Amino acid sequence: MPVRGGKTRNRWELESLLSGEYSMDPEEGPRGQEAASTSYGASPRNGPKLRLGRRFSSDEELLDTITSKDPVLERAEQFTNVNMASERFQSSSTIMDTLEDLPPGIGQYDDFHTIDWLRDVARDRTRHRQVVKKKQNGCLEYIKGAHDAWSGWMCVLLVGIIAGCLAGVIDIGASWLSDIKEGICMDAFWLNREQCCWSSNDTHLSGDHCKQWYSWADMMGVKSNGGDYIVKYIFYMLWGCAFALTAAMFVRVFAPYACGSGVPEIKTILSGFIIRGYLGKWTLLTKSVGMMLSTAAGLSLGKEGPYVHVVCCIGNIISYFFPKYSKNEAKKREVLSAASAAGVSVAFGAPIGGVLFSLEEVSYYFPLKTLWRSFFCALAAAFVLRSINPFGTDHLVMFYIEYNEPWYLQELVPFVLIGALGGLLGSLFIKFNIKWCRYRKTSALGKYPIIEVLVITFVTTLLSFPNPYTRMNSSELIRQLVSRCGPEDNSDLCGYQRNFTDPQAYMSSAYVGEGVRRALWQLFLALVFKAVITVFTFGMKVPAGLFIPSMAVGAIMGRMIGIGMEQLVLANKDSAIFKNMCQGGCMVTPGLYAMVGAAATLGGVTRMTVSLVVIMFELTGGLQYIVPLMLAVMASKWVGDALCKQGIYDAHIRLNGYPFLDNKEEFTHTTIAADVMRPRRNDPPLSVITQDTMTLEQIEMLLKDTEHNGFPVVVSMDSQYLVGFVTRRDLKLAIANGRKNVEGVVSDSIVYFANQIPSNMVGPAPLKLRKILDLAPVTITDQTPMETVVEMFRKLGLRQTLVTVNGRLLGVITKKDVLRHIVQLQNQDPDSILFN
Repeated sequence: MPVRGGKTRNRWELESLLSGEYSMDPEEGPRGQEAASTSYGASPRNGPKLRLGRRFSSDEELLDTITSKDPVLERAEQFTNVNMASERFQSSSTIMDTLEDLPPGIGQYDDFHTIDWLRDVARDRTRHRQVVKKKQNGCLEYIKGAHDAWSGWMCVLLVGIIAGCLAGVIDIGASWLSDIKEGICMDAFWLNREQCCWSSNDTHLSGDHCKQWYSWADMMGVKSNGGDYIVKYIFYMLWGCAFALTAAMFVRVFAPYACGSGVPEIKTILSGFIIRGYLGKWTLLTKSVGMMLSTAAGLSLGKEGPYVHVVCCIGNIISYFFPKYSKNEAKKREVLSAASAAGVSVAFGAPIGGVLFSLEEVSYYFPLKTLWRSFFCALAAAFVLRSINPFGTDHLVMFYIEYNEPWYLQELVPFVLIGALGGLLGSLFIKFNIKWCRYRKTSALGKYPIIEVLVITFVTTLLSFPNPYTRMNSSELIRQLVSRCGPEDNSDLCGYQRNFTDPQAYMSSAYVGEGVRRALWQLFLALVFKAVITVFTFGMKVPAGLFIPSMAVGAIMGRMIGIGMEQLVLANKDSAIFKNMCQGGCMVTPGLYAMVGAAATLGGVTRMTVSLVVIMFELTGGLQYIVPLMLAVMASKWVGDALCKQGIYDAHIRLNGYPFLDNKEEFTHTTIAADVMRPRRNDPPLSVITQDTMTLEQIEMLLKDTEHNGFPVVVSMDSQYLVGFVTRRDLKLAIANGRKNVEGVVSDSIVYFANQIPSNMVGPAPLKLRKILDLAPVTITDQTPMETVVEMFRKLGLRQTLVTVNGRLLGVITKKDVLRHIVQLQNQDPDSILFN
């Protein structure tokens, strides 16, 4: 019976590595565990030759990271009666050792491919052991070891500081550009309207205007009311279209990856997918400028979501200054996880919520040390942004609440209703937005992205200007909706029937006046308009996100329900149901309902739960309202999941065909590996390489005729006993390097992946490529349940697994095969998975 210890132990090893519980001594290896056996485990009846082919591996050629003595190899030694020096087995080489003499690029990944978490984590553990071992060699090596230890903290600190500074610049720039659409400060053009009026000595302000601030109608010399309105209308539309056109041109010319929010792609990258250039310097610059322009254009989009992409770009660039992260894709994703937490921290002033967002929503691999570093990075970013104080309010966001009115148990019913409506709105938005984005991808519309941006911007500005609640910036709208009315407020939202000379009149609810009635109609029109226009706007080729528009729609809905609840309580204040709410004056806070509605709708769109609640109470400062927020978010999640299983980001991942294997979904089907593996019945035979019989020309023809990402290496075409696995990229680089640097290598040269070369060999010089061979690939049998296979791909971060029976190779299952199988079982098109 073949030995299966190699597969079982390798699985345990990586699970231990990924969970952070793999206790390693730098010189002894894992305590209590045996070393890796072979991937095919030949039994005595298979012949001693197969075993000898593996056990003669030298120190420089073994890829196993375990240094303890292997009992399986000892039994093989007894069986074959081979005397071998014991020191051959007292230490083993590592992946890093095998790459030292190979050309640059070995062990790296091509664009649009998935990383091998198992190999990268093992490489980093080996590197760490070498660093610890060298610390005993002198003071310089000790300093290098100390640098390696604190380099992770230094990296995330730099990311946090730069993220905070850049966020301050973006917030100030977006605010200034938004006000430019309506006018300019004559004394200091670089000030926005609010700052312009602050600098003025004039204390007699009319609304938001002062003598220092000139509208475009004033600049044109138009004084009549009708003319003034038309000039403002025209300039509002012209500036909006100009900003949107500039943002779209920046994206098209400098960085096509800078469009959208970037969160779906960040989730995919953090799961191990490679997208070259997506986190580059041009993407960073283009997205930073473009998100200011697109939000200032008046589009129903926000700049908060793209902060995650922007800060991840910063994290990627900073990581290149630390070889520990730049040379290891799995380690780099620890920095990117911390960067995504800092992105939410500067977007909402919520460092704790940012860490939870990274953990719950975007990160795929999140060990404990990454949790602490993410918190440190988010904290540094929030501290720097707070020091810059971009809004001049000593708060990190525009809509911080300053009231603490109580809420009552009777209000839980409308809170649940708001949550259910938020889930409904979120599901409808996802459904229609995905349909529109699919139409954009498959129709001629996708060929003219700039025209689409201009048309959507023209329609948005045309319909937004007449309604004050759609004309204003979305963040300012949310601030008004979640605020409580006070004596200083003269907006229609606060147009109640109150005695304005009595300061106590604002301590309780009042009947609505003409202003509130007018505001309700305007809010209803704003709700319909924003909900519809956002469907067409999200996904355009401009940098912008979805957080703020979703919150704005939810806040409008919540404020309207809050006003209705307020009037219901006032009309029935003597009722037993509302009696406890009207002791000394009825008190219902419509702003609280707006806050709950914002959280519910954002939860319905993104399906966030815990992180969303924490973000909301950090965002608003309303810690006492955490129970209503939790209740509404849970109701939104339940209703949303009942109508549509995926959130907006997962839906866009599926739409774009990214190879993202969601670890939150359960696989409940009863299929087995034989149902998924390739080759299938009508497929051509599996492309393999033999360990010592194929010429260089044959392997080059194999690379030319196929597009596989890697090839199993077998003993011979007849036996098909598995030896290992070699990736396409490593094989091409090694062959090119061999032809260039190894004397005598020609097309007829035999390529050897075996440990020994015959001493009496004749012919041209051989090419020995055993160093690039993975001698311990993860293997399964053809009867392995797919439920187990899916869990292996999720938890071990596999690119592929080989299917064997009694050591003989049957086929291979890649991550793409697993994803297509899952999609096919859901009665969807398996060809929608585009990448591996």
